[in-house]
Amino acid sequence: MKSGTKKSVILVHGAFADGTGWQKIIPLLEKEGLTVAAVQLPLKSLADDVATTKRLIDSQPGGVILVGHSYGGAVITEAGAANPKVKGLVYVAAFAPDAGEAVGALIERFSPSPLGTSVAPDSAGFLFIDRAKFQSVFASDLPEGEASVLAATQKPLAASIFGEPIKAAAWKNIPSWYVVSTQDQAINPDLERFMAKRMGAKTTEIKASHVSFISSPSVVAKVITLAAASIG
Repeated sequence: MKSGTKKSVILVHGAFADGTGWQKIIPLLEKEGLTVAAVQLPLKSLADDVATTKRLIDSQPGGVILVGHSYGGAVITEAGAANPKVKGLVYVAAFAPDAGEAVGALIERFSPSPLGTSVAPDSAGFLFIDRAKFQSVFASDLPEGEASVLAATQKPLAASIFGEPIKAAAWKNIPSWYVVSTQDQAINPDLERFMAKRMGAKTTEIKASHVSFISSPSVVAKVITLAAASIG
């Protein structure tokens, strides 16, 4: 990518994951001349995760493209609102709530995914995915060994987050892109299509599991690169 102004991409992971999940995407974006940073969310509350992402936005040079996977989509939706540095939003099998809407309410709009019966809380109310079910509901198109590492290193999410409504929806004023995973067992693909259509996103569909950015990194990186190129 040729550009006179340095552009930044911030990658925002979802539940049951952390920033290292983007390790296949980061080199592809850096090869295109982009500055890339992956946030590490506390996953204790939506408010904390939004605040963490906003701090990273503030520290980046040039215009920023926010990329959210799964729950990370809800985070970028609020974190990018009313911030002139944020020029584009990319949703990767991600939630894109409207203002006043919570992730839990979005899930209820369509038939529940198998993920709902595969999670269990720990003693503090943080949710984990049953390791025996992890590959089938989260990463069915990854090799068993790779999925096993993700299952072993999963980061729990506070169950209360599903009921936290977002305060503002950045996609109402910022250009958006959406990558739908047609084989997703964590978020209903029809819910992904509904959210993409509602916000008028430029949409790409991939035959992939919930973790398309790991199983199809070149396709996802291309969408992000195109988003970055479009902001001028």
